[in-house]
Amino acid sequence: MPKSQFIDPVEVRKPGSIQFKEIPVNQYSKSIEEEKANFSNEEFVNIFHDMSLIREFETMLNLIKIKGEYEGIEYNHPGPAHLSIGQESAAVGMAYHLGVEDFIFGSHRSHGEILAKGMSAIHKMSDDELMDVMTNFFDGTILNIVKEGHEGNVKSLARRFLIYGTLAEIFARETGFNKGLGGSMHAFFTPFGVYPNNAIVGGSGDIAVGAALFKKVNKKDGIVVANIGDASMACGPVWEGLAFASMDQFEQLWEGAYKGGLPIIFNIMNNQYGMGGQTCGETMGYDIAARIGAGVNRDSMHAERVDGYNPLAVIDAYKRKMELLKDKKGPVLLDVLTYRYSGHSPSDASSYRSKEEVEAWEKQDCIASYASDLVGAGIAKETELENIKADIVELMKYAMKLAIDDKVSPHMDMEKYPELIGDMMFSNESLDKMEDREVEVNHPMEENPRVQQLAKKERFAFDANGKPFSKIKQYQLRDGIFEAVVDRFYKDPTLVAYGEENRDWGGAFAVYRGLTEALPYNRLFNSPISEASIIGTAIGYAMCGGRVIPEIMYCDFLGRCGDEVFNQMPKWQAMSGNVIKMPVVVRVSVGSKYGAQHSQDWTSLVAHIPGLKVVFPVTPYDAKGLMNTALQGTDPVIFFESQRIYDIGEQFHEGGVPEGYYEIPFGEPDVKREGKDITILTIGATLYRALEAADKLKEEYGMEAEVIDSRSLVPFNYEKVLESVKKTGRIIISGDANSRGSFLNDMARNITELAFDDLDAPPVVVGSRNWITPAYELEEYFFPQVDWFLDAIHEKIVPLKGHVVKNNYTNAEQIRRNKLGI
Repeated sequence: MPKSQFIDPVEVRKPGSIQFKEIPVNQYSKSIEEEKANFSNEEFVNIFHDMSLIREFETMLNLIKIKGEYEGIEYNHPGPAHLSIGQESAAVGMAYHLGVEDFIFGSHRSHGEILAKGMSAIHKMSDDELMDVMTNFFDGTILNIVKEGHEGNVKSLARRFLIYGTLAEIFARETGFNKGLGGSMHAFFTPFGVYPNNAIVGGSGDIAVGAALFKKVNKKDGIVVANIGDASMACGPVWEGLAFASMDQFEQLWEGAYKGGLPIIFNIMNNQYGMGGQTCGETMGYDIAARIGAGVNRDSMHAERVDGYNPLAVIDAYKRKMELLKDKKGPVLLDVLTYRYSGHSPSDASSYRSKEEVEAWEKQDCIASYASDLVGAGIAKETELENIKADIVELMKYAMKLAIDDKVSPHMDMEKYPELIGDMMFSNESLDKMEDREVEVNHPMEENPRVQQLAKKERFAFDANGKPFSKIKQYQLRDGIFEAVVDRFYKDPTLVAYGEENRDWGGAFAVYRGLTEALPYNRLFNSPISEASIIGTAIGYAMCGGRVIPEIMYCDFLGRCGDEVFNQMPKWQAMSGNVIKMPVVVRVSVGSKYGAQHSQDWTSLVAHIPGLKVVFPVTPYDAKGLMNTALQGTDPVIFFESQRIYDIGEQFHEGGVPEGYYEIPFGEPDVKREGKDITILTIGATLYRALEAADKLKEEYGMEAEVIDSRSLVPFNYEKVLESVKKTGRIIISGDANSRGSFLNDMARNITELAFDDLDAPPVVVGSRNWITPAYELEEYFFPQVDWFLDAIHEKIVPLKGHVVKNNYTNAEQIRRNKLGI
């Protein structure tokens, strides 16, 4: 923690009390007559138009789901439709003041938010700007569809573009905004500042904070709005996002232009229900959601409840809150009171709500009451508003006919192009830097004390006589990671790194020692102990155009950021139709010595998830080369490191670890020792035990083992392993992960299928026991040991003459363990 901040016991032990700032509730009281000074008649009417557009769009989807037709146009839509009928004024009010430089992240039911923000952009952008967006998006594919037969102006064409692109996406058409891969719950359109809405309730609560961090660190214009429902206020990512966004360091430790709060509004679309649960009065205890701000920071997050049934009230609130953000006084919490007439989805009959309640809200309908006010104030005639509604109905009919036309709007042709989705999983790009501008550093790299120290280290573990250098002299695995990371910090101005104890400690395991001196606070900082927000913010930071290295201190803590690692980071590239890139390198250390909750190897969990690249280097040469590759790419990478071997020297690469830049391609295993009698394929630090086992095999049994280090799990090229098996006819696959359900078994299956004719015996997996990880003193009974390799070979592959078995690898024992689940 920072030495500059002295915690004085005399001060903190003084008695006192906490005074909370007053939180306004529904304070807006202006009439339309009073607002005429702030809005033109056209602007007043545009607000009505945009609300009516959303209402008709959602009504169309509702009718399609419950009746199979809209205005006589039949269609069966099997996908989801989480509608926001009734919430239109909250969405339009939220978007009114936002420009394309302002980003919104959507809630669970975000069609209205997409359309509101899209129409806001259309109102503000020039004709040339709109044509540029439409012409360049997917090479004009959507534009070419909607411009045919169009006779209006550019803004009316853009309106067609918005409605059709959104609807085609909801219907999973290749001509949708995300090529049909996002669908109803994941549609978005970044050229208008509409970033992903999230099917996971509260999923945007930390991702949006990362977008605000990106704007702050990279001095970008605009603010970020995290649209979240009231029910999401029980979700971990939201609370962790609030904690991250409210860190005191932004005010107290960041300097110069970076000093001040994040430019973000947490916008609670408070329709008072979470699926079928009533938040206020049943599943929550806050009474008024704005109250939550009082517990987050000294400013109570400038929290306020706003009457979301009045679009002008929301517009007024946003104008005031955006001024606060402009003055760097964020974050802000807005509780926007609204109501949805429809159920959670069209299949929800709303049996948990009374008819009287729904009707009471419908009597105060936001569109009807606003229309009445417009007519009463002489801004528009009733016939004019009816004509607007009729025009919108015609637009919906037009867009729907196009969106369900298989010739105009086809689904992806998976018959003709069966690998289309696979091609979307990774970008596989190579970029030195995400933006071309000067990097912010505290001194030239050559002046860095750690860099100077490394220049004097021995980059190969042994001297000319084969004698190992002392640990102090050896260039170690942690040094390889550091060199790759520091090099990228001096290349890529967008790169940031953060996690628990990343800065002043030099990282939990001294990997970052030397970075603190080299980098300002805004590029390397400590995060809260909040793993979900560490990864969630990294996702938001990356999808907006930055590169980021978040750190999870122990592999076991992946469970604390499970949704972010398993459900968010791997999917947005593909769900966006490859519009979004995800240059995130998650550093994860695999431990030992600390027992059941700090010593697990969870490589198998992340390798199971499509969309993640997974590497696990265990030599200094590989660590530097693979980290360089990870930081050169634009795909999400889980970068495993073993705490056991941070101080190990380079034993394999002739000439040691090069001082200059080099890359090692992902997916290419490396033969660490050649042999002819048996192959041993390892993941992680088990490599070194496998080498000891190979020594013993040769000394005691005359067998020469070929030892291969996988280096990567995803991707993985089996060709080198198959070459080895062709030569040896036998293989053991080993790592520190629990053997049940591990990636080791996946490798064994693939090798069996690919090398069946070359195998003299089935592949054998030597993993850890299916127990809790015990204390350090008992670890030799849990993690693979040298004798385990020999026992497995003796029992499963070929008898070793005179071998005395220590661990039972018989079939009977295998059956017994599985029966017991251990």
